[in-house]
Amino acid sequence: MKILILGGDGFCGWPASLHLSDIGHDVMIVDNLSRRRIDVELGVESLTPIATMEERLQAWSETGGRPIEFVNLDVAQDYDGLLELLQTQRPDAIVHFAEQRAAPYSMKSPRNKRYTVDNNTNATHNVLCALVDSGVDAHLVHLGTMGVYGYGTAGMKIPEGYLDVQVTTETGDQVDQKILYPTNPGSIYHMTKVLDQTLFAYYAKNDKLRITDLHQGIIWGTHTDQTLRDERLINRFDYDGDYGTVLNRFLMQAAVGYPMTVHGTGGQTRAFIHIRDMVRCIQIALENPPANGDKVKIFNQMTETHRVRDLAELIAKISDATVAYVPNPRQEAAENELHVTNDTFLDLGLNPTTLSEGLLIEVEDVARKYAERADLDKIPATSLWTAQQQPGVPEQLPVH
Repeated sequence: MKILILGGDGFCGWPASLHLSDIGHDVMIVDNLSRRRIDVELGVESLTPIATMEERLQAWSETGGRPIEFVNLDVAQDYDGLLELLQTQRPDAIVHFAEQRAAPYSMKSPRNKRYTVDNNTNATHNVLCALVDSGVDAHLVHLGTMGVYGYGTAGMKIPEGYLDVQVTTETGDQVDQKILYPTNPGSIYHMTKVLDQTLFAYYAKNDKLRITDLHQGIIWGTHTDQTLRDERLINRFDYDGDYGTVLNRFLMQAAVGYPMTVHGTGGQTRAFIHIRDMVRCIQIALENPPANGDKVKIFNQMTETHRVRDLAELIAKISDATVAYVPNPRQEAAENELHVTNDTFLDLGLNPTTLSEGLLIEVEDVARKYAERADLDKIPATSLWTAQQQPGVPEQLPVH
C-alpha cells in the first residue's frame, strides 16, 4: 500500500512509519515538525537524542530500509497543500497522528487550549474534507485515545466505541439502538478527540468514507525492532511534566534518583500498551479496513490496566527508588476502576507485550543510559486543570 503518515515525526508516528515501511509499504511522512518547536517552547528535550528528519531518513536508508519520503506540511493550516498532495499521491491509506497529543500541555494556558483545539480539530476536518474533495478512496486510520471515555466505568467493561441501548417510545414499544459510547473528556486534548469521533461518524455516514478510530491507552517503552538498528533512529522519550507519560516519567525518575511523583492518592487506573504493540495495531487496522458505507470502526487499543501507585511501587521495588505523593493537578476522582473490552485486536492476532518486570528494567536501562540529558527542573507537572487549584508543586516532596 501507499500510506501517508500524518505526524510521522512524532512519538507514535515515527516508529509506526518505520514499521510499516519495514513490512513492505510505500510510506510518505507528512509533518510540520511542530513537536520539535514545542520542545524549544518548553525548554526541554527528549531524554533520548533525536536526530533531524534528514538524518533519520538517511539512517533508515543506510540500514537497509525502503526509502521514505518526507513532506513538510501543516495539515491543520494548509488545506490547499493537503488537497494537492492527496490528488497527486492518491494514497491507499492515511494514518492520522497529526494532533497535539499531551493533556497537560493542552491545559497550560488559554493559548495552549486554543492551539490544541484549532490544530487538532482543523487537522482532522481538513483530512476528511480533502478526502471528499479529491475523490481519493483512502482508508483513514486515526489515533484516538481511551480518554474520550473518561477514567471511570459504569459497572461494566467499556465497549469498543458503541453501546447497545433500548429506547422506550411514547407508545411503550422498545426500540434497539446502537449509539457512540457516552464521552466524558478529562482535558481540552481529550475533548478534541471527542470532536474527532463526531466528525468521523458524520463523514462515514454522509460521504461513505472508510474510517478506523483507535482509542489508545498510555504508551510505554521506547524501542521497536526498527528503532534499535541505529541510534539516529531512536524514538522520543519524554519525561517532562507536560509530555512525559506516567510510566516513562517514573522510569526516568528512578534512573536519576528523583522520587517518583505520584499525583494525589495514585488511585487512578489507566490503560497501557507497549510501543511495539502500538505499531502492530496500526498494521492490523490497515489490513482490516471497513467497507464504504460502514460505520466507523472503533478499536480499544490497549493491552492491560494498572493503578498508578501500583506501578510506582513496582518500579520502586526493582530499582530501589522512592515514591513521592504530590497534589494532583488534574480534575478527576482520587480513585477509579477501569474495565475495558479489547477483543478486536486480540481476535485479529495481536500478541500483547505485557508489562512485566523484565521489560520495565529494559526501559529503565534506556533512561539510565541517557540520564545525563535529564533536566530535573522539568519533572514537576505545572499545568493545572482549574483556576481554583493552587499554583505550583511543592519543592519538598513527601517521600514514601
